[in-house]
Amino acid sequence: SSDHTGIGGALLSSAALATEGELLETISRVSIYGIIVFVAVVFVGVYIMSSRDKRRAPLDKIFEEREAVHSVGPDTPVIECVRAMTTERIGALIVLDGERLVGIFTERDALNKVLAAGLEPGRTKVSAVMTKDPVCILPTTTVGEAMELVTSRRFRHLPIVKNGKVLAVVSSGDLT
Repeated sequence: SSDHTGIGGALLSSAALATEGELLETISRVSIYGIIVFVAVVFVGVYIMSSRDKRRAPLDKIFEEREAVHSVGPDTPVIECVRAMTTERIGALIVLDGERLVGIFTERDALNKVLAAGLEPGRTKVSAVMTKDPVCILPTTTVGEAMELVTSRRFRHLPIVKNGKVLAVVSSGDLT
């Protein structure tokens, strides 16, 4: 009978050690997973904060190094405008009368006001089909404010104007 107690005690103590080892291993795994989750949460938080910061940034801080503004005069034939937009891979042209902004001609204008209306692109002047007096924004407008404007008004292009001079054109894609 004493032999049975010795064997039972040995089995019980080895089972306790195995359980204790498993417990330590589980605690160590949970700690590692906790650290991984913490790091992931920190990275997500930093990403969200940086995107919020960009929404608050004024356009002149983000779009300092912009390409030249692509523009045409009001008497330019639509066909030339479309060719320029295709060559430059842009969706809009600014229409200037001298230095003064008088309109914007977009891909939508070409489709809706020229092709759908049955006008001949080679004989139609851009001034007849452009969007006159387009909504413009100041360079101090924030990215978030500009995004709200393009979303609510369904614009794809916004001229950035300061003191009557077109500095740049920002697209909804640029803002995104």
